[in-house]
This record gives sequence, structure tokens and C-alpha cells, in this order.
Amino acid sequence: MNASAPQLSTTVRTFSQLFSSTRRGARLARLLATEQLRTWEAPPGITERAEQIVAELGANAVLHGQVRGRDFRLALALDTATGTLRIEVTDARGGHLPAAPLADRAEDVESGRGLLVVAMLADRWGTRPFPPGGKTVWAECGCDDHHAPR
Repeated sequence: MNASAPQLSTTVRTFSQLFSSTRRGARLARLLATEQLRTWEAPPGITERAEQIVAELGANAVLHGQVRGRDFRLALALDTATGTLRIEVTDARGGHLPAAPLADRAEDVESGRGLLVVAMLADRWGTRPFPPGGKTVWAECGCDDHHAPR
């Protein structure tokens, strides 16, 4: 008797798009990411978290990663077998990779909390160089709702 183990069907859905390195491009990235996740019928908890993460990473790409005439890229990968979403934002300015955010930022500071928000919403996040001169900031979210915005 030759029994075969059942195989799980793994589907990874992907989305990738270039956006202008402008505030309008960052806003469009957030809107399109949210719509794509709704089209994929991603769990609401992931979609809500992803919307905020894409907003923060897109804004950072425009503010800190902008190189005149170069766009930034948003990539999404939803693994339906594990319920994990990976978000990647790649910009044209490498040089200095972002460091872990400081949780004790002064309350009256108007900026600098973006990666702190990403760290709070994502299960994992990090950076990597993107040769020849850019960087990618990524974040992963699982389908558990313990990080969902309240």
C-alpha cells in the first residue's frame, strides 16, 4: 500500500507597482494597497494594519529616500497558506539604513515616529540594501488580530 500525504495548496498573491516619490505617490500607494488586499479578500485585521504600514513606509520613502527623477516601489505578497502579508517599500537612496525606532521620543516632536508605528503594527520588520544605491524596508503581518488598531 502506497499512501501519499495530502498536499496543501499554497498560493502567494503578489502586487508590485512604482509610484512617484511625492506625497501624492505615497497616498496612492496606500489606497492601491488597501484596494488590492480587499480584492484578495485578506482578513480585515491585516488590511487595516497594512494600510497604516504602507502609509508610513511610503511617506518615509518620499521624505528620506527621494532621489530626483526616481520612483519608489511598493510590493505586497500575501501567502494564503500561512496568512502572512509581506510589505516592501524600495526607494532610490541607500547609504543609511533606518535604525530601530526610539520609543521614548518627545511628545512635542512632530515627526520621527513612522518606524515606531510600523514596529507596533508589524509582527516583524527590517531593512536591506537594494543595489546599486537603494534600500528596501519591509514588514510582515500575520492574520492574528492582536495588533489590529483599536
